[in-house]
Order: sequence, then C-alpha cells, then structure tokens
Amino acid sequence: MTEDSAILLVEDNEDDVVLTKHALKAARVVNPIHVVDTGADAIDYLSGANRFRDRTKHPLPAVVFLDLKLPLMSGHEVLAWIRAQRHLESMVVVVLTSSDEPSDVRRSYSLGANSYLVKPLTARQLIDLARAFGLPWLKESHHAPAPAQPV
Repeated sequence: MTEDSAILLVEDNEDDVVLTKHALKAARVVNPIHVVDTGADAIDYLSGANRFRDRTKHPLPAVVFLDLKLPLMSGHEVLAWIRAQRHLESMVVVVLTSSDEPSDVRRSYSLGANSYLVKPLTARQLIDLARAFGLPWLKESHHAPAPAQPV
C-alpha cells in the first residue's frame, strides 16, 4: 500500500471524528481520511454506490475505523457485510468504540474485526496498532515535529 492509501472513519459523533483525526495527526499519519456517519453510508462508500461512485474522490480504503453505535445500521452489521464481500474480506477493520462490553468485543472478533479499541484513542495507540499489524497502511510523516509549546 502507498502513503495515498485511504482511511475510512465510520463515526457519527463529530467530537470523536475531531479527536480521532487529531490522534492520527499527532501520530504523524499522512493517509487521507474519509468520514461517513452512518452504517448505510459506510456500505455505500465501500461498494462505490450512490454518491461514492467516483473512486478518485472516494478510494477504497486500506483500513476502516468502525464505530459500533451508528444510526441506520450498527457497526456489527457493517462488519458482517464487509466480511461477506469477497473483494473486501482481507480489508483491515478496526472497531473503534466507546463500548467495553465483553459481548461487543466477542461479537466484533467473531465477525472478523482485526482489532478492537475503546475510545479515547491516543497517538501512541495508533502507532502501536500500525506496528502490531506490521502493515504499512498508516504512513508517518518524516517531517520534524513542531516544537513543544511552553506550558
């Protein structure tokens, strides 16, 4: 995968979108991030349907960060749909949710999640996750970090 490989963030809470983007930026991830806020839009995005037909504007992502609590269709339903699609069966799907319920964790893994993270996500967790997978789907910027601000 290249540094242009997209990340699809499936999240309906705008604050969590901002926090996740901030954590990715802090981790110096430079992949483009596309956001959808419903399970139905996630399926449309991944299948290239409706407003997501143009793969230049809406490329197939290298990784999906998937919330479980979504309008119209749950994250578990989206995950089950992804794993039922032959062309998406090897896609990296990371459940990123506020639920630490053991039943949600078990169900996510049984449906084929690659990882399960409980919000809030830190930059360190993102870097560790990328290294744990051993996959280059998160590309780090090689620019020097900005100097620390005085406290």
